[in-house]
Amino acid sequence: MPQYQELPCGGQVLDIDTALKDGILGGALEPEDAAAGDAGKQPVELRKMMDELDAAGDGGGDEAVPAVFICPISLEPMVDPVTLCTGQTYERANISRWLALGHRTCPTTMQELWDDALTPNATLRQLIAAWFSRRYTRFKKRSADFHGRAADLVHGLRGTAMPRRQALKGQARVAALRELRALATAHQSVTKAIAEAGGVVLLTSLLGPFTSHAVGTEAVAILVSGVPLDADTKAALMQPAKVSLVVDMLNEGAADTKINCVRLIRILMDERGFRPETVASLSLLVGVMRLIRDKRHPDGVVAGLELLNSICAVHRPARSMVVSIGAVPQLVELLPELATECVEPALDILDALSAVPEGRTALKDCPRTIPNAVRVLMRVSEACTRRALSMLWTVCRMAPEECAPAAVEAGLAAKLLLVIQSGCAPELKQKASELLKLCRLNCTDTLFISKCKLTRTIQ
Repeated sequence: MPQYQELPCGGQVLDIDTALKDGILGGALEPEDAAAGDAGKQPVELRKMMDELDAAGDGGGDEAVPAVFICPISLEPMVDPVTLCTGQTYERANISRWLALGHRTCPTTMQELWDDALTPNATLRQLIAAWFSRRYTRFKKRSADFHGRAADLVHGLRGTAMPRRQALKGQARVAALRELRALATAHQSVTKAIAEAGGVVLLTSLLGPFTSHAVGTEAVAILVSGVPLDADTKAALMQPAKVSLVVDMLNEGAADTKINCVRLIRILMDERGFRPETVASLSLLVGVMRLIRDKRHPDGVVAGLELLNSICAVHRPARSMVVSIGAVPQLVELLPELATECVEPALDILDALSAVPEGRTALKDCPRTIPNAVRVLMRVSEACTRRALSMLWTVCRMAPEECAPAAVEAGLAAKLLLVIQSGCAPELKQKASELLKLCRLNCTDTLFISKCKLTRTIQ
């Protein structure tokens, strides 16, 4: 007679294949997956399969991982399931850690354990292995197809497809690039196949003065998708004609095109042979600032701030150009609305711009510099507090009689006292003390004392 096995989800089945065929754990086996049941014997180690599927974003294909495979402690699929005396099953490492901490209850039911023995759940382990093996087999087949298709597209674009034919042109070229972009975006491993087929050299050659924006958009998107770019490729991409096309697309393209153009320029700036004057372009800086101001696309704000920060850091002459396009008041106005991760690069840019005379003047003349800088103090990070203090120090030193009272009115004195009393770095406390003295010397006693007391009461 056949031997029945108890399933952790309840009920009885004849064997693993029966469970899968009956749809109990993830649906019936398809004909092409019939051999996958033997995969439970683990031709590929289970953890390796899980990690590879997870890294590819394909943990379960179109199906959710069955709940009975999930450890209640880590909420991750189990590799070595063991069962407690209460009947609850856990990943061995997780429940062992629970017991090692001195707990004598079941984490799920909170029942007291009358026996702390861990019984291996071999049936469930086989089911998990079989289920993930089927997913893994499908994933490998799909990956092979994706890689082959990507290589075919590159060869078609290069004119090296067999039988030999001319390279794709016009709308056919755009369609092939669009498909190649979709493959590279959806499957990170495809980028390697693109490079091996000569796709990087091809994409670089497509960017030039006579390239249509439709072709350039797709080429740039693929180049920033993770395709490996060596030093020679980056040097070729830094040619003036190619940079000029990228800048044009940055100013005229759709939002995702603008973001990709900014990311490509940022990648090129990391190259050791990068020439800073490459980014000394008013058109480029204007395009970046437009992207930063467009709050509809948070990814664009982040990418734009990172690029502008890098430009200000590596090319001092560009700082005056950044000031000339009105970046200072625009960034100051944006400060209260920026996401947390964007505040620090924005302050870094303003701090760099304050190093040039016109930048300092722009900071002083902007009516929102003082109140917005005060708002940032002690709110985001110590680095942000340091940058904001530097801005306030610069402005107040330039016109103490005008700016110090305005700063105190905005609540600066009480914020400086918080900095001094906090666990910040000693040099930061010293800067806060000096700024506090400056404010005290240029404010009336009544204003200074009343604002300190009022702000402390509110806080």
